[in-house]
Amino acid sequence: MGAGRIGSAVAYQLHRAGHQVTVVARRDSARLSQLRRDRGIVLTSGKRAEVTVADHFEEQKAFDLVIVTVLAHQAGAVLPALRRSKARAVHFMFVTPEAERLRFAVGANRATFGMAAVLATLDGDGRLGLTIPKTKAMQGDQRWVKLFQAAGMPSAFEPKMGRWLRSQVPLTIAMEGVAGAGMRHKRGATWAEAKIGARALRAGYSILRGLGETPYPGAKNQISRAPRLALTLILWGVSRSRFRETVGNSAEECRGLIDLLVAESWREPALREAASAVLALRPAEAGGHRAAPSPLA
Repeated sequence: MGAGRIGSAVAYQLHRAGHQVTVVARRDSARLSQLRRDRGIVLTSGKRAEVTVADHFEEQKAFDLVIVTVLAHQAGAVLPALRRSKARAVHFMFVTPEAERLRFAVGANRATFGMAAVLATLDGDGRLGLTIPKTKAMQGDQRWVKLFQAAGMPSAFEPKMGRWLRSQVPLTIAMEGVAGAGMRHKRGATWAEAKIGARALRAGYSILRGLGETPYPGAKNQISRAPRLALTLILWGVSRSRFRETVGNSAEECRGLIDLLVAESWREPALREAASAVLALRPAEAGGHRAAPSPLA
């Protein structure tokens, strides 16, 4: 479920590994039209995967696995269908602060979580640019570690995947926000924009601590306490690297994650300053409207 760059990349790799794959794209979307026109997923190199393309999720079909790659703030819209479905397993594959709520909504016996081990882009014609890095992506279930490894996507088991994803939110916000600024300026983000990103990163982790949590794993805890100057330099550098093309086009995800995290901070008045620092990084959008919050919030 979800036929953007990540969903398309995962579907392509699984099809190459010999699995029967159905890709569900939003009805009346440009992406659905592209997939139907191409009768599947086409890489920028011309290679293709002739997957089944659908405009809705078949709840009565007993899929072995449903991989959900929508954005965190969009998850609430697909939960009713997932809850009713006969799917044997549901693997949420996106950064989210709401893993436990998603698990409860779908059923702890079916819900698992993970990340995608791909660097992917979609061009204006719907062609997929795909690079598989050597870095292993974390998965919360050994079954899917084996599945993705066999499909050419390096993976490793993480027993506390929900907590891992929650602690990833501040880092994702900072990377996407500053990389996005770098894309707008062509030559990279300004130092001032990178400073806003570093401040938002630290503030995001302050919100988690204020809610009684310690960033996980230890590496993220160390990042959360790194000097602001060091974080600014790293983000400034990322905005000038080729990596920005992968994360810099993720303004919608950045806005959605910021809204979800800030909504949680409202529980504690002492976290208002941290929330303001996070909101300062929120990418602008046409009309000035906020992203719709998840029904789970």
